[in-house]
Amino acid sequence: MTSLEKRMQFIVEADKLKSILRQSTLICNREQRENDAEHTWHLTLCAILLSDYVSSKEPMDVLRVLKMLIIHDMVEIEAGDTYCYDEVGYQDKEQREREAATNLFSTLPKEQYDEFMALWEEFEEMDTVEAKYASAIDRLQPVLQIYYCDGNTWIENSIDIERELKRNEVIKEIVPEVWAYVETLVEDATSKGWLKR
Repeated sequence: MTSLEKRMQFIVEADKLKSILRQSTLICNREQRENDAEHTWHLTLCAILLSDYVSSKEPMDVLRVLKMLIIHDMVEIEAGDTYCYDEVGYQDKEQREREAATNLFSTLPKEQYDEFMALWEEFEEMDTVEAKYASAIDRLQPVLQIYYCDGNTWIENSIDIERELKRNEVIKEIVPEVWAYVETLVEDATSKGWLKR
């Protein structure tokens, strides 16, 4: 198979991301659960719009962030989506996703396999400013999604404010001004009974 054919095959395989459903519903249609492709699009938009708020002395490569955001959930084509508060699902999440990354990305030409694996691992390790920002955006988007759906996913899963704030602390570290906004939303959600105290 030629390099071009491998890339085309991967593009076709990536379409399956549209069939992976997440816990959150769409803001525009609360009867429909968001899929991973919609989530990825929303993340990349957030990352572009909020990149000016990053509080790092290191320069940040926004293109690298976008690549991470596009790639990091592709493993869910094989590993499935694991809800962030699913303690049982998290027990083998890392292993399932690593196997999926290796399997899925290995269909690409070698240089792209290496790049995609490196980006996926960088996102998972959260050591660089790009990975921290990508992770912060990956956590911010569901907060916005759930808040503007009247807390539906928090209510369904009996999530409390402490747990929600702890999960999203990376936002505080890398985009503190955005964190202040998140705190306002979470406090309001708690006052409305969407999050438990």
